[in-house]
Amino acid sequence: MVKPLTFKGDKKAKKRKRDRDAAAADQPDDGAPAAKQLQKTGGEDGGEDGADDDDSWVFAMPIENIVDGNPASAEPHEVRQVWVANKIAGTDNYRFKGHHGRYLACDKIGVLSATSEAVSPLECFTVLATADTPGTFQLQTLCDTLLTIKPAGSAAEVRGDADAISFDTTFRIRMQARFKPKLRASKEEKALAKISRRELEEAAGRRLDEDEVRLLKRARREGDYHEKLLDIKVKGKHDKFA
Repeated sequence: MVKPLTFKGDKKAKKRKRDRDAAAADQPDDGAPAAKQLQKTGGEDGGEDGADDDDSWVFAMPIENIVDGNPASAEPHEVRQVWVANKIAGTDNYRFKGHHGRYLACDKIGVLSATSEAVSPLECFTVLATADTPGTFQLQTLCDTLLTIKPAGSAAEVRGDADAISFDTTFRIRMQARFKPKLRASKEEKALAKISRRELEEAAGRRLDEDEVRLLKRARREGDYHEKLLDIKVKGKHDKFA
């Protein structure tokens, strides 16, 4: 059964005895450390996500939740693949916080980690839209290098030392829908969009057909209302004397 993702600081639900017994039965006996995985806010086109573990290692992992190999459909399947992105006030930079409350960082030689609970230049990244590939991004460090996925034997390696844009530096950023930015029209724009047919006919000095009403309402939103209104007035005079 798919379980909801939880983060550090979330309140834990109380378990019944039956739940504790079932959970204990599911625990492995070998005592191996939890798999460590990093994912930016999204996966890149190669079918790998990033994740981090409690030891603050950062690396790539195969994407499991994906439909027909389409990277635009990729979803995280555990909390360690999720990074909370916040813009740093007064700058164009972003910080990425992992599930354990520590921030993604890249040192001067390109090694990624997530050990710091405070933000320094090492934890600052610039998110750049890829010019020739809509919907994808480049993650740039303050050393002007790019995050990249590099083949390293059987597993891919995530680093921050690429000096040129390529397929391996191109990421897709996936966001939770409730946090996706929404374009909000200003009060002035909303006021312009609201006008009655009667008001339009009074301004034009005659009755208007449906096409003319739609034309004027669209013109108010787009900013050329007075030009379109003048055209309609002139057309009305021509029709009157035709």
